[in-house]
Amino acid sequence: MPLGRAARGFTLIEVLIALAIVAVALGAAVRAAGMIAGNDAGLRERAIAVLSAENRLAEMRLAREFPAPGRGSVPCPQGGIALVCEHTISSSVNANFRQVVVRVHRQDERLETLASVGGLLSRVPE
Repeated sequence: MPLGRAARGFTLIEVLIALAIVAVALGAAVRAAGMIAGNDAGLRERAIAVLSAENRLAEMRLAREFPAPGRGSVPCPQGGIALVCEHTISSSVNANFRQVVVRVHRQDERLETLASVGGLLSRVPE
């Protein structure tokens, strides 16, 4: 190539290297978008489970229940998700209160607790 002529355009190797860099960057971006979408679905499910647990505790309070210590479960579907609320009731130091812990699981998968909410039930004076 003569010294006086300016080079025009890119060589084939330069173009291939640029395409490889762009492909790696796009692959990373697609993977990150997929992970964000998966995390978003999980957070939504957990938020719905917290609402379901709080609703169950509120139902027990509004019904003025004062159950004996023990365990129980009740279906508590929410937002199109089949959930089960399991409650554990235990005595407290004061005989007029019961300690309640409500744990929420998917109906088909009871190994993973999506949410757990605790509170107190009180004996209503008659």
